[in-house]
Amino acid sequence: MKPRLALLAAALATALATMTAVVTVATPASAATLTQVTSFGTNPTNLQMHLYVPDRVAAQPALLLALHYCGGSGPAVHGSFGLSSLADRYGFIVIYPSVTRSSKCWDVSSPQALRRDGGSDPIGLKSMVDYVRSRYPVDSNRIAVGGFSSGAMMTNVMLGLYPDLFNAGFSSSGVPFGCFATTNGSEWNSECSGGRIVKTPQQWGDLVRNAYPGYTGKRPRVQIWHGTTDTTLSYVNFGEQIKQWTNVQGVSQTPSYTDSPQTSATRTRYGGTGGTAPVEAISFQGYGHSIPFDAAQAVRFIGFDTTSPTTSPPTTPPPSGTAGPLRNVNAGRCLDVPSRSQTNGTQVTLWDCNGGTNQQWTPTATKQLQVYGTKCLDAERSGTTPGTRAIIWDCNGGSNQQWNLNTDGTVTGVQSGLCLAPNAAGTANSTPVVLSTCNAGNSQRWTRS
Repeated sequence: MKPRLALLAAALATALATMTAVVTVATPASAATLTQVTSFGTNPTNLQMHLYVPDRVAAQPALLLALHYCGGSGPAVHGSFGLSSLADRYGFIVIYPSVTRSSKCWDVSSPQALRRDGGSDPIGLKSMVDYVRSRYPVDSNRIAVGGFSSGAMMTNVMLGLYPDLFNAGFSSSGVPFGCFATTNGSEWNSECSGGRIVKTPQQWGDLVRNAYPGYTGKRPRVQIWHGTTDTTLSYVNFGEQIKQWTNVQGVSQTPSYTDSPQTSATRTRYGGTGGTAPVEAISFQGYGHSIPFDAAQAVRFIGFDTTSPTTSPPTTPPPSGTAGPLRNVNAGRCLDVPSRSQTNGTQVTLWDCNGGTNQQWTPTATKQLQVYGTKCLDAERSGTTPGTRAIIWDCNGGSNQQWNLNTDGTVTGVQSGLCLAPNAAGTANSTPVVLSTCNAGNSQRWTRS
């Protein structure tokens, strides 16, 4: 690791003890776990993806991309900053990515990373967001990104590159979009970290606009955090970020509102006085790179602090003829059409229950299990041997599309007499579902709840 990056990583490691002490929130009882996703789309820099889906996810959940500091990881942010506890409370989903290069810092320096769809880390991060949106009924008006130190820098990059995707973001101890740019291949920019890059609001705003030429749509709201005595990433960068995002938003640099939400904190809002102002900035007098970041305030700003109806098991199973999930008793996951595909031949799998239309199965009077209203659960090629793939296909009345929902919880094919089950009794997300010799095990039992 280069000396400057090593310094930043060490600073962040030291800071964690202070930061985590102030982000603790009441944690509801939960069995939800952090799950690694290994195949999520285009990923040129070999990023890793972990996903947190609360047990009670909102019917149309918000989605947060949470970015770690230099030397950190997605799982470390999951365990340290209180975001997952708030996800439990409000039913939103969190993506926790990780850098795998030796520095464990995000690429916010290369020309590729600072151009929309240019390459490097932003491509993999966008793939993660697209992946989750294909699997869950995410509210497209509540997709946000936030991060810490190097992750805060990348937050500003993602907000600049993909304003059509993200609605808001929070940057804790970061620098403006483009400030860390280098042309010699270095990941570190001492001029920026030292606060020696100062531009006009127009110049900062142009850096953002030029990253996605021709875009004239809505820009995401931005919340900025920083300590006044930060020697790792100079406090000058706090003011430069305010210049940048007020210019991008087209609002005055004169605060519309000022208050103190925490001890030693000054909060200013630009372009509005309420909690959803276009730009909000929070500085901490006397604090360095370690600040008392409050996850609840960040979640409030990005608009994720509302409790909406969540998907959870009803008290009684829905009657035959009513759409509903098929939950595997052993795995606790639902019968799912991957990526909400409607392509004939798509094999069904297990996935976290989320209430999506690709998990809503309707039993019919002719023993079909319909999804989307037009596709049926189908034994591939009318197979009658164990291992035959369970797929979707246009409903055609064939006996390979007829199923018995038995009182013991098994689902058996009328044609084959075999049981619907996860392959090899698997329990993980993406486990393929096949026909299997019936054995009375829980892996072959399903509930309509």
